[in-house]
Amino acid sequence: MSETFGSRWPVRSITRNAADTSRWTSSWAVSRRRARLRSTALPTALVRGPPPTSSAGPRVEAETPLKRSGTLFSISGMVFSAIRFGKRFLCGAGAASRRVTGTLPQTACRDRFGPSRPGRVGSVRRKQLETQGRKLLIGDVLRRAAEATPDAPAACVGSFDRGYATRSYAELERDANRLALALRNELGIGHGDRILVWADTSIEVLPLFVAVAKLGAVFAPLNARLSAAEAGEVAALARGTLLIVDSGRAPQAQALAEAAGLDCWALLPVGDEGRRCAVEDRGADPKRVVLDATALPDAPSPIEEPRLEETDPHVIFFTSGSTGRPKGVVLSHRANWLRGFQGVFRDQPERTVCMFPLFHMAAFTLAIAAWQTRGEITYTDASAEALLAACEARRANRLYGLPLVWKRIVEADLSKFDLSSLVQLDSGTSATPIELLERMRTCFPAAGIRIYYGSTEVGSATALPDADVIRKPGSVGLPSVNVDVRLDDDGEILVRSPYLMDAYFDDPAATSAAFVGGWFRMGDLGALDDDGYLSIVGRKKEVLRTGGESVSPNEVEGVLRDCRGVEEVAIVGLPDPEWGEVLCAAVVAAPDATPTLAQLRDHCEGRLAGFKKPRRIALLDRLPRTAATSQVQRTMLVEEILTRGLAKE
Repeated sequence: MSETFGSRWPVRSITRNAADTSRWTSSWAVSRRRARLRSTALPTALVRGPPPTSSAGPRVEAETPLKRSGTLFSISGMVFSAIRFGKRFLCGAGAASRRVTGTLPQTACRDRFGPSRPGRVGSVRRKQLETQGRKLLIGDVLRRAAEATPDAPAACVGSFDRGYATRSYAELERDANRLALALRNELGIGHGDRILVWADTSIEVLPLFVAVAKLGAVFAPLNARLSAAEAGEVAALARGTLLIVDSGRAPQAQALAEAAGLDCWALLPVGDEGRRCAVEDRGADPKRVVLDATALPDAPSPIEEPRLEETDPHVIFFTSGSTGRPKGVVLSHRANWLRGFQGVFRDQPERTVCMFPLFHMAAFTLAIAAWQTRGEITYTDASAEALLAACEARRANRLYGLPLVWKRIVEADLSKFDLSSLVQLDSGTSATPIELLERMRTCFPAAGIRIYYGSTEVGSATALPDADVIRKPGSVGLPSVNVDVRLDDDGEILVRSPYLMDAYFDDPAATSAAFVGGWFRMGDLGALDDDGYLSIVGRKKEVLRTGGESVSPNEVEGVLRDCRGVEEVAIVGLPDPEWGEVLCAAVVAAPDATPTLAQLRDHCEGRLAGFKKPRRIALLDRLPRTAATSQVQRTMLVEEILTRGLAKE
């Protein structure tokens, strides 16, 4: 299973045949549709065994050099699918350079867009899906669904107490075309323009997302939880062409537009009340344009679109960087399309309930996945009651949440809800505690569980299937389809796939530092068990993850340094079963005063989003620092806080 070649990191190889894949057949039955690609990526897997003798289907060959340092850990594309489905994957022998040969049944190569036929499986050098010559464009996903199932529900936003706003595919496509026509004709939006959107989750955001894609423009959502000052910093960084805000942010829009260097801004009315107010206030601000899809004239379907390529940028998601400066993750149409396709697990429509707001990458990925199956995406609050009520009301078959949300769900009174439609429970973005997984299994015995690990930059890097969630506690699984995962010499996790970001927007230095030879640096340290399953053992980067949000310690420290009573401060993450990590402010108090946690949080009010505020405080005489550079030794600091029990709420 492993050998060592001049390195403390073993080289892993994974070889399975039909005799030892029964557990994969059952646990991945719902993923059978993934094998129906006519062309997909092969792994860069290191394998051992006798030369292949089978001729049971199309022949697959990929040249895979054997690394003599570092760890290469990869099962991707059709090979991973074959393992899942209990098919044979025969492995050839070799020396320092190996040739991987796999055979797959012809039925496994059926194109998901057409009838069963023999197909060619792509090699590791070709990571392009063949979809009958179609480009992988986001605007086409909704258009095709609207043509096929115009009256089927496509999206739903709301909660049990506020009610649900729904749209069919025909309605979403109609609104997207109307908005696209207005953006192009009235505001001159075109190919490559960056559209800043600062809005809460609403049904009105979804057609705007598609409209921007149809024009070849770039959708750039701002975190709705940011303060006005923080949003202004991100807007200035993005250098957008147009700012669009929802009804609740209209009073702050002009100041934000000025911070972004824009002459005008657009209002996206939300709900009947928002539309009524927009009509009453029409003309009140000459720099404001109202984008009300329900009041705009009809547009032809499909509208005349510019010539787009699937490699064109489609969206920019802003995430915290290790320097405190926000980074804009640029994703192409193709990357977004494939991330959505990667998340599809059934041949029937996906009816997904999502807790992520419509400025998170996962929220849009799940929408694309649902639309690709002619299903429905439902967005609701992150409370257990709201999520469970939405599952019942929309007859959802898939529920996605973070570990902290699943903890609330299993502690709720489940008897109040009809959850019989649920067949898939997803948890991300890190390992889920074994105690929580056991509770999930007990509460939802008929549903499968899957754990994900990834980031905005890479999408889903690994997945832990249902059959292994209890057997492999603490693991984040094996590489997702079309993903290669490798451990560098120092144990850092590297990822390569067709879903990777193109770059950090306007930050070539950060982009260059994030990649090494086409592999993205995750910033996490990993380890592999004897079966090749990945676990996260530490963090190489300083960016913290709390409740699914990324937080830069430098940013929070910069705000707290001028708080009364703070002489020195360092922000660290402490492990927490609910939040993953909680922010702890390690403070050296000034001689004249000792700050409290409440004072620190009050000081952050209006300057930082709520999730960036510290939840613990630890008072110390000094911060551990390196002798050479005087940098805070954060690992040592965390150990000291935990060992001495210094963290107070």
